[in-house]
Amino acid sequence: MAGTTLTTPTLADKLQAAKDASVTLATANADLKNRGLLAIAAAVRAGTARILPANELDLANGRGSGLSAGLQDRLRLDADRLEALAQAVEQIVGLVDPVGETVRGSILPNGVKITQVRVPFGVVGAIYEARPNVTIDIAALALKSGNAAVLRGGSAAENTNRVLVEILQEALVSAGLPGDAVQTIDEFGREGARELMQARGLVDVLIPRGSAELIQTVVRESKVPVIETGDGVVHVFLDESAPLDWAVDIVRNAKVQRPSVCNALETLLVHRAAAPRLLPAVLGALRESGVTLHADDDTRALFPDSVPATDDDWRAEYYSLDLAVALVDSLDEAIDHIRRYSTHHTESIVTNDLQNAERFLNEVDSAVVMANASTRFTDGGEFGFGAEVGISTQKLHARGPMGLPELTSTKWIVRGSGQVRA
Repeated sequence: MAGTTLTTPTLADKLQAAKDASVTLATANADLKNRGLLAIAAAVRAGTARILPANELDLANGRGSGLSAGLQDRLRLDADRLEALAQAVEQIVGLVDPVGETVRGSILPNGVKITQVRVPFGVVGAIYEARPNVTIDIAALALKSGNAAVLRGGSAAENTNRVLVEILQEALVSAGLPGDAVQTIDEFGREGARELMQARGLVDVLIPRGSAELIQTVVRESKVPVIETGDGVVHVFLDESAPLDWAVDIVRNAKVQRPSVCNALETLLVHRAAAPRLLPAVLGALRESGVTLHADDDTRALFPDSVPATDDDWRAEYYSLDLAVALVDSLDEAIDHIRRYSTHHTESIVTNDLQNAERFLNEVDSAVVMANASTRFTDGGEFGFGAEVGISTQKLHARGPMGLPELTSTKWIVRGSGQVRA
């Protein structure tokens, strides 16, 4: 139209637009939100030719800037990963809408009815690094739980995220929902991330995902309430009675299947009495898979094909085919080691001793504690959530993989018929 001036939205404009969109989403029914989700799944499949070239540009930039192999793996999208994302969105369609769910309620002696129900947060902000899959996951979970999403996906994935958000917005509009319900603020860089952390009143909750440094920066600097997702210094303990085949399979899967993610194994603890029986096969299988072993002196005496571990190795989240290995004298020593070095993400014991399994499950204080299973199961999709917003390692509001209910708060509904308080 003649005389019309197009202006680029500021970050404040985007936050306000998300806030306005959240009002519409809060009262959208499940059918409408599900139509939006199906439109998103279809758009991800149809958008392959738009998404993959943008992703390849980000990967090329990452290789040029020395981005680590682990972060490159997180950054990479391909046809199979896009299909998995579309299927995860479709799985969310089949999940129960948490909004309006009654948590508890009662009727007072005077007849006043009191009900606590789930409601959306409103606007969910997310800050993350080199993980374009998170763009789809959070947008889909936010939509189903009635929230708008403001996303800061980092410079490493800026081109991919820009295309993904365009596709998300187009899909929402096609389903009759506000496109402003999903926003990216990547173009505002680090200053944009700082403004997002200060946007109390426009953003209701902030979820950081990424390195320990990023997460702690957000926790320290944010004025917006934060749900802390932690880094994953993840442990597996091979007890004295651990079956050899379980030990080999669980340890290899936990370390090798996808080493660049937070539920991958980083420290292996082995009962000293079982070491001669277990270590040759377990560590041999890891070496065959290309794992570099950072071992204590006792382990190296039994398995010389490893490098000496330093104290930093027990605190390391490698995101790579590296593993710290130590021998311990007992279950108590294993639990003590985990208490000292764990980030309270995921720990697992491999054992045939039911009493030891139950002690481990009860005494280890992490978001997810396992017996005789790979730590790779700590995942919203594996837990039946369709996707996840992140894995919370804090103890307030949410802990462990966060799905739809964790993106809601509650409010109290009081219905009376003229009663007054005596």
